[in-house]
Amino acid sequence: MVTRAIFESEHELFRASARSFVAREILPRLADWEEAGVVDRDLWRRAGKVGLLGMHVDKEYGGGGVDDYRFQVVWNEELAYAGALSPAFNLHSEVVGGFLDRLSTPEQKSRWLPDFCTGECVGTIAITEPEAGSDVSAIRTTARRDGDCYLLNGQKAFVTHGSVADYILVLARLGADDDRPAGGPASAVLLLVRPTMAGVVIGRREAKIGVRSLDTVEVFLRDVRVPVGHRLGEEGLGFLYLLDNLPRERLSISVSALALAERVFAETVAHTRGRRAFGGSLVDLQHVRFTLAEMSTELTVARAFTDQCIMRHNDGALSTEDASMAKWWNTELCGRVTDRCLQLHGAQGYSRDSVIGRAYVDSRVQRIYGGSTEVMKEIIGQSI
Repeated sequence: MVTRAIFESEHELFRASARSFVAREILPRLADWEEAGVVDRDLWRRAGKVGLLGMHVDKEYGGGGVDDYRFQVVWNEELAYAGALSPAFNLHSEVVGGFLDRLSTPEQKSRWLPDFCTGECVGTIAITEPEAGSDVSAIRTTARRDGDCYLLNGQKAFVTHGSVADYILVLARLGADDDRPAGGPASAVLLLVRPTMAGVVIGRREAKIGVRSLDTVEVFLRDVRVPVGHRLGEEGLGFLYLLDNLPRERLSISVSALALAERVFAETVAHTRGRRAFGGSLVDLQHVRFTLAEMSTELTVARAFTDQCIMRHNDGALSTEDASMAKWWNTELCGRVTDRCLQLHGAQGYSRDSVIGRAYVDSRVQRIYGGSTEVMKEIIGQSI
């Protein structure tokens, strides 16, 4: 694999700490969480206690005060390499925490960010709806101003860890349902909603084929009165805020996808060297070596481009097109690698008790959330 030049000694020290946390606090309990369909709530407090939440948040508000995306990359990679909960921590720290950090007033930051950084409060986001997935402008959830509140109505779908979240960041369009202007997305608003607010109903958990430890639920919003003080940013700019955050979100997904693919590949190399078949090791067979060579080449090329994107983001120069390229390529590559590696493992790989089997089903959703492969290609195609 390619030698990586983007990290310095402090990043590698942090990697050792993050890896130790994963080994100590996550991996021993991951199977139980998979069976239960939900992560132990105390995990967030444990992560917050050692500074793994809100690394980018100013120290004034309880964060790490680290303006270096590479530390978040290291954390994402260690979670993904272990096949453990990367989407959940991304949502809490990078997506919801990122919006809070960038859009909140000083008063809002003082009110919310400390608990987000300690893990006392868990955040998630609700954008997708039954009839609005990749086309975010098709959302029907509405927020109508009513005095010092917004009256929120609608239904959200596939809300990750929605049953344990203390705050749900809801994207809603302004006005009543029939106020949506023709020919383009309506203006929208981001509202931080507590599940305990009257009119919020947490629905059933989805029976997903993968990432089963992360509960995914429906959220129903029925005349929910959300204080104006729970709005993030300016009224009417919700869609623009969302679009502005997408390059980082998509880069984070691509980082996790590539790390998982590298883990699966490493497991498979070890397996083919140790597995005896036809009078020798599997790796002695030419077609096995060719398969490994092809995957190694693709992973090495992907790693070089991804690290380039990481540094561009760190310098504030990551384009929407580059983030889209990294997202679709790495998630599709992860799918190809897990499929080919499962084949090389044979029946041993076709089990959720194996790293390969879990990766095979867990990785599939990466090509959907954060913008599907087709949407990524459309973005790139329009820029050519």
